[in-house]
Amino acid sequence: MSAQDFSLKAQFLEMLAAERGAAANTLAAYTRDLDDYLEFLSRRKLKLASVTTQNLRDYLAELDGRGFKTTTAARHLSAVRQFHRFLYAENHRGDDPGLVIEGPKRGRPLPKTLSMADVDRLLAATRPQITPTTSDFDKIRQARMQCLVELLYATGLRVSELVSLPRSAARSRDPFLTVKGKGGRDRLVPLSAPSRLAMDAYLLQVEAAKLASPKSKWLFPAASETGHLTRQAFARDLKEVAFKSGISASLISPHVLRHAFASHLLQNGADLRIVQELLGHADISTTQIYTHVLDERMKAMVRDLHPLSKISP
Repeated sequence: MSAQDFSLKAQFLEMLAAERGAAANTLAAYTRDLDDYLEFLSRRKLKLASVTTQNLRDYLAELDGRGFKTTTAARHLSAVRQFHRFLYAENHRGDDPGLVIEGPKRGRPLPKTLSMADVDRLLAATRPQITPTTSDFDKIRQARMQCLVELLYATGLRVSELVSLPRSAARSRDPFLTVKGKGGRDRLVPLSAPSRLAMDAYLLQVEAAKLASPKSKWLFPAASETGHLTRQAFARDLKEVAFKSGISASLISPHVLRHAFASHLLQNGADLRIVQELLGHADISTTQIYTHVLDERMKAMVRDLHPLSKISP
């Protein structure tokens, strides 16, 4: 990679961070994809200034030859196309070689989700089982799990947003939470009565046991690098709860519960734009993976409400 190409990549990443508010994980993904692309150019002794559309097609062919999945190749191409669009817009090139190139065709698999009955079983399995011999530690662990699952299904938070909730979130009596999501964007998410009760019960256990550090600013403190519960630990514990409820562990993850939140809202009449806001999606196209729910709802509406649907042929 030449020093000039490295500098242009750095400028592009700075733009993503400053103008689009790209999160650290997003920037890391763009860095990996663009490093791979620039290594490809270096092997072929190509500079960014001279890349052609055919060179981009050759890069896609190489990704395919390396066994990349269609979705992964499409992600690489997206990063490369945005990079070249930036170079053109900033007058580093006089044309955009990615303008006419088509990405690999990919289907959009439906997200895994749970039925409302499955969620009811899962929530029931989180109810604390307290006996005279239950330790303070186990009381807190059980109350924390119930709180986490109730909150996740009630709000549709990303798992990273859930585990990093501040302790102040449980102190507010507002019927909603203010969450800082991707790109530092704030949004409001509703709090259900059961999720509020689960938070109160969890804090009562924490305060009664006096095990949590009074200096911790996190709602779910833990002995981790960040100081709060990790995504991996929650995902592992969630699979244990799924096993108790009779749901296959392969079907459950924090993200599946987020999908259940969105799907169940739409099934019950919520507007797609409202769901977009609640999920914190910057683009409505991201939320449109749930349009299969709307399709089924519209079919049911026509079947049940259209005046001609009851007429026999």
